Amino acid sequence: MTYTGSTPPFGRALCAMITPFTESGGLDLDGARRLAARLVAEGCDGLVLSGTTGESPTTTDAEQTALVEAVREAVGDGATIVAGVGTADTRHTIELASAAEQAGADGVLVVTPYYSRPPQDAVEAHFRAVADASGLPVMLYDIPGRTGTRIEPDTVLRLAEHPRIVAVKDCSYDFLAAQKVIAATGLAYYAGCDEHNLALYAVGAAGYVSTVANVIPGRLRAVLDAFDAGDTATAARLQRAAVPLIESMMAAGLPGAVTAKALLNRLGLPAGPVRAPLRPASAAATDGLLAAYGQATGPTA
Repeated sequence: MTYTGSTPPFGRALCAMITPFTESGGLDLDGARRLAARLVAEGCDGLVLSGTTGESPTTTDAEQTALVEAVREAVGDGATIVAGVGTADTRHTIELASAAEQAGADGVLVVTPYYSRPPQDAVEAHFRAVADASGLPVMLYDIPGRTGTRIEPDTVLRLAEHPRIVAVKDCSYDFLAAQKVIAATGLAYYAGCDEHNLALYAVGAAGYVSTVANVIPGRLRAVLDAFDAGDTATAARLQRAAVPLIESMMAAGLPGAVTAKALLNRLGLPAGPVRAPLRPASAAATDGLLAAYGQATGPTA
């Protein structure tokens, strides 16, 4: 399965969805259903569950499986579901991939094994083992700032030869390497950092996997729609209009899960608290986020 340029395997506009919790800290499956349905109705082609924004380090295997099942129930065939299954343990990752497949996911997001900092041959072997064991297409997740280990471009090129490794979520901040991989492979390349959504799309990426889409899904999709329509000036204007919110949510010192939940809670949408060791945004920080949200959704945006 490869990306042909017109048929991204998981769609173009993907949201890295938060995992709603109840006020007591339990998994809020009803909230997850409602949020997922809203995101799809407002323009998301797909939902990525149990990723970084979904607080995967503090959710259990059973919770992650239940989340896939609930979201599948909510969106039906109206959107793709990519389940985050990456861990520091190859065996555990394979187990989670199997569970995600049985729960109804369309693909799996697999992060580079973290903490142990394996060399590139071991990184490659990890991804191949997961892809070999799973019946689902795999999206590689390159986020060295969190894992401590990059998926080097040459490793990505080799992994692209595997028939079930079909996509990349890129949070490497290496724009040159991204263009090299896009040019040399059939992988669907997704921007994983919202400030790169339009820039990577303009050089052939498939779309984005966005944290900010939790709160402005339609506005971000409009950037891609305008570009596809040949209106690059409007696409650029819409991308620029989102920059203050992107900066507030992703580059102001708080994790995206914290800022996304702070905004969703203020907007009366399903979110709930974050789990420790994360801590909620302060009232002042949330006020700033709300101001940036108003700017991004205003009539001149």
